[in-house]
Amino acid sequence: MSNAGIFFREFIRSPLTTASAIPSSKALSEQMVAPIPEQGEPVVVELGPGTGAFTEVIQSRLDGRGRHLAVELNPRLADVLAKRFPDVEVIVSDAERLPELLADRGIRADVVISGLPWAAYRGKLTDAVATAMAPAGVFTQFTYTWTRWAGPSKRQLAGFRRCFEEVVLTRTIWDNVPPALVHVMRRPRRV
Repeated sequence: MSNAGIFFREFIRSPLTTASAIPSSKALSEQMVAPIPEQGEPVVVELGPGTGAFTEVIQSRLDGRGRHLAVELNPRLADVLAKRFPDVEVIVSDAERLPELLADRGIRADVVISGLPWAAYRGKLTDAVATAMAPAGVFTQFTYTWTRWAGPSKRQLAGFRRCFEEVVLTRTIWDNVPPALVHVMRRPRRV
C-alpha cells in the first residue's frame, strides 16, 4: 500500500488524531522545515510525522547533520516511518510528553516541526513544546486557510502567543490540498 493509502486508512480509523486525509505537499513541507539551520548540529523534533511528508524534507535539509527525533502516537504510522527512515529516532508517544522524552536523552529541541491536528492542542501541548526547546528555538505548525478563523484555531494561536515571544504567519501555500499557512514561533517563553 502507498504512503498516501496508509495515511488515508489511518485518517479513517482516527480522524481526530490524524490531521488530514492526505499527506502534506512538498511546498508545505519546504515551508515547515525552513527554520532548520543550514549549518551546525541541530536537534530537530517532528511531532505527528505520519508517513513522513515532512520527515523526508527534514532528512534532506539535515543531510546527515544533527539529530532528528519523530514523536508519533499511532504505532502503525510509527512502524512505517521507522522502516522508511532508519536514521530517524522514532518514538511512539504522546507529544505532551516531549519535555520528559528529551530530558531522558539529555537534549533540548532547536527546531520543532508539528503536523498535529487541533485536537492535540486541547491540553498543555504548546506549553510542553516551549518547555522542551532551546532558548533560541523555532516551532512550526501549519493551519488550513479555511479553518484559521474557527474557534479551535483561534485558541491554538492564543496559546502560541502566550508561549512564544514571536509568532508570524507565512503566506498561503496554494500548492497544498487544502491551501495552508504556517505559524512560525520563535523564542519560547518559560511558562
